Amino acid sequence: MRRIAVLPGDGIGPEVVAEALRVLEAVAPELETDVLSHVSADTFLATGTALSDKDFARVADSDGALLGAVGDPRVTDPGYARDVLLRLRFELDLYVNHRPATLLHDRLSPLRDAARRAIDCTVVRENTEGLYAGIGGALRGGTEHETAVDTEVSTHRGVSRAMDFAFAHATRSVTLVDKANAVPNNGALWQRCFREASARRPELPTRHLYIDAAVMHLVEDPTAFDMIVANNSHGDVLSDLTAQLAGGMGTAASANLNPETGFVLCEPVHGSAPDLAGTGTANPLAAILSAALLLDRASRGTEAAAVRDAVGRTIAKRLCTPDLGGSLSTSEAGSAVLDELS
Repeated sequence: MRRIAVLPGDGIGPEVVAEALRVLEAVAPELETDVLSHVSADTFLATGTALSDKDFARVADSDGALLGAVGDPRVTDPGYARDVLLRLRFELDLYVNHRPATLLHDRLSPLRDAARRAIDCTVVRENTEGLYAGIGGALRGGTEHETAVDTEVSTHRGVSRAMDFAFAHATRSVTLVDKANAVPNNGALWQRCFREASARRPELPTRHLYIDAAVMHLVEDPTAFDMIVANNSHGDVLSDLTAQLAGGMGTAASANLNPETGFVLCEPVHGSAPDLAGTGTANPLAAILSAALLLDRASRGTEAAAVRDAVGRTIAKRLCTPDLGGSLSTSEAGSAVLDELS
């Protein structure tokens, strides 16, 4: 990986991405960056274009991308976010959403039982199908007879390749989460692919949980989970829950990737948080940890581990933003990570 596209985005996105770029410059100075700061709500409001074909090509011609956040209260059209984030996911075929959740310090856990706080698991979410495929429509909109239909789509190819990624990266076990008792057709396909993937790694323990039971078990004892694999919508919910169990959205990083092409789009999952924009209080650690995921995919595992260790030490010393128990500003928290790296 030699060049990454950077989309700072909206709200706190530019602020947290700036700190992530400082960290990348420190640990991988040879990495080129192509910053597309104009891909934003301001441009969409002025032109009606969320992500132009030219800008999409710039991203696609890079080896990977770092995204800050997409969303602005002035934009009520949901097509804006879809045309940026979902276009990149779908057209670049980033079929895996990889969401690790590791507790970085005991005080960040919302759980009372200390023995069950140390969550260290990963949610693999199929990223290009399911309910987010956009198949459906509405009739008689705005009337008392309005009818809305969204179709959940699963293919053997789509499910099996996400499943194979989950099994390839699991270390202790794999848990399939679905709702096959209520959605039998999609459920049957997911369970078939689960059995096929399990047969290729018979040494790995497996289990199956319905989504409602999985949520309960995660809150009861998140340490019992290693690799969780789920469809697009269930994975969306589960990955936010595991992030909260690991300390909150301020440290939650994600990677959208295609293992075959090698392209990866990394992003913090906290959103644009427009109420925090410009206050200097936004937490940059999720963006910095997203940069570490990017380093992982760039075969720079040593540098990625150093970044994670530095982040962990700043949290332990309370050299962090107020949401994690510190008193630093966004830029000061970024500087604290850099100090730990040096």
